[in-house]
Amino acid sequence: MAKFTILVRFRIGPGQMPAFLPLMLENAEASRRDEPGCERFDVLQPQGQPDAILLYEIYTDRAAFDAHCASPHFKAFDGATQSMVVEKEVTVLDLLAEP
Repeated sequence: MAKFTILVRFRIGPGQMPAFLPLMLENAEASRRDEPGCERFDVLQPQGQPDAILLYEIYTDRAAFDAHCASPHFKAFDGATQSMVVEKEVTVLDLLAEP
């Protein structure tokens, strides 16, 4: 069964990054620690784009991603940050090679 891989791009509202980033890092850590189906959860910031955050996530399958979205820590993160996010784009990727 193919792994489920996504790239998420957030654009954060002016002045909101100091509040958003710790919540994002906490969500990523909880995902890696508490979700057996979460194989990778990277939080990245493009150089020169202080209002942008990228996530690169790999799950064992779609069901593991769905479990992530239903997790208490994700729901808490999503609720706490909705007003901070100006734009969110999710791209589902085909993972062609792994290290």
